[in-house]
Amino acid sequence: MTNSEQLIQLGPSLTRLHQIKMRTLLLLLLFCHVSSPVLHSVKTFITSSTGIQNIPEFVVTAEIDELLLGYCDSNNRLDPKQDIAKSFLTEYPEWLVQYKKECRHLSPIFKTFTYILTSLFNQSEGVHVLQMMGGCEWDDETDEVKGFAQTGYDGEDLMELDPKTFTWIALRPEAVIAKLIWDADKDKRESFETVLTQFCPEQLKMYVDYGRSVLLRTDLPSVSLLQKTPSSPVSCLATGFYPHRASLVWRKDGEELHEEVDHGEILPNHDGTFQMSVELNLSSVTPEDWTRYDCVFQLYGVKEDIITKLEKDRIRTNWVKSSNMTVLVTAAVVVLALILIGAAGFIVYKKKKAISPPSSPANSTELSEQLNPET
Repeated sequence: MTNSEQLIQLGPSLTRLHQIKMRTLLLLLLFCHVSSPVLHSVKTFITSSTGIQNIPEFVVTAEIDELLLGYCDSNNRLDPKQDIAKSFLTEYPEWLVQYKKECRHLSPIFKTFTYILTSLFNQSEGVHVLQMMGGCEWDDETDEVKGFAQTGYDGEDLMELDPKTFTWIALRPEAVIAKLIWDADKDKRESFETVLTQFCPEQLKMYVDYGRSVLLRTDLPSVSLLQKTPSSPVSCLATGFYPHRASLVWRKDGEELHEEVDHGEILPNHDGTFQMSVELNLSSVTPEDWTRYDCVFQLYGVKEDIITKLEKDRIRTNWVKSSNMTVLVTAAVVVLALILIGAAGFIVYKKKKAISPPSSPANSTELSEQLNPET
């Protein structure tokens, strides 16, 4: 059977896969911790791998605005990451049963798809990873909805769904066959469109409403200025904010800077909040001009900004300036170390001298002089 025939036979399973995949997505919304009062989004990542030891061959995770919320794998492990998910599953245990069932059903389908891809790429046994990501976005002000889905294989993009036509875009030559087969299935395209643009957002809205008192909160961060050494860039760190949709910039005379700055990624904290930082290179700035700079944090949905002036007294550092006493102590330590090393060498020399026998006289004259030194 050719690869094309395998893909054709797999068509019904893939249609079922997409339906289950999106239901799984919606089930994973139970783990959601919606992170913006304006734009809400959810992503589901499904990963199937071969040849990798000590990890499950099949893993499903759900994220809301880059925050990991729920997890299941082929080892029948379920791991909710947020309190709201735990409380929901406690109140509605039938969702937990259904979620585990869907997770188990997806695993063999993805294994089959991975096998077909290895054949298309003419690959032998080894390490290979297939990933699929799908989800939706919902703007709660404009009510605009956008669905998305894409696949990747061995670390490279494979196919991407066009959200306007709901046809697939082949991102690699080997994906053209799968694209043509999937695009030819009209029912599948309509199913994707319905699930991504209607069912997914409706469920998302429902869960936002379920956990409104917790999910729609806003937490402002603490902002600090950090510097490793006097010649290092000054880092502006904001930590403890929620949701993650925020901006952190350096300004000069009220104008945002785009040069001499380095923006870090938004990272999750262990308590569900976020942190981010932005560095400012001051190598070409005179101390007199420091007061012209400030760091500005803005949380979307909050009108007031947090502004931190660039002042030396506000900078925290673990660098300690060396003093004369430090220099003297350091010098004394070096001298003491040299003395100890020298003493140890002298002791070793004396021991070797005591063990070694005296050398024999070279001739009878030397022997006579040693026996009669005064003659």
